[in-house]
Amino acid sequence: MSLIHWFEIPAANFDRAVAFYQQVLQLQLKQEDFMTDRIAVFPDSSGCIMASPRLPAGGQGCRIYLDGGPDLAATLERVKAAGGKVLLPITTLEDGNGDIALIEDSEGNSIGLHLQA
Repeated sequence: MSLIHWFEIPAANFDRAVAFYQQVLQLQLKQEDFMTDRIAVFPDSSGCIMASPRLPAGGQGCRIYLDGGPDLAATLERVKAAGGKVLLPITTLEDGNGDIALIEDSEGNSIGLHLQA
């Protein structure tokens, strides 16, 4: 059972944020209207990118960790190519639970990437 039921990644520039995550994670997001906001839902429906005045971008909220894919180094290269920054390079977790890296996305949010051991 996953403890994460839903997450929202804030976007100051919705189109830029959608393009960033689609390029980095190599997937398509489903764009839709939600109440008065615009969202782009991740394929597994566990969360979205959201452009909303109620959710400012810029790394002021909590940090989530997304699946970094089978090759975390390749994912980090896509982060750079998409205009993001690597804040923490690939780091092996001491508990044997895989590797992590931290990135700054196109909106200034700090996002974790995880590669399960």
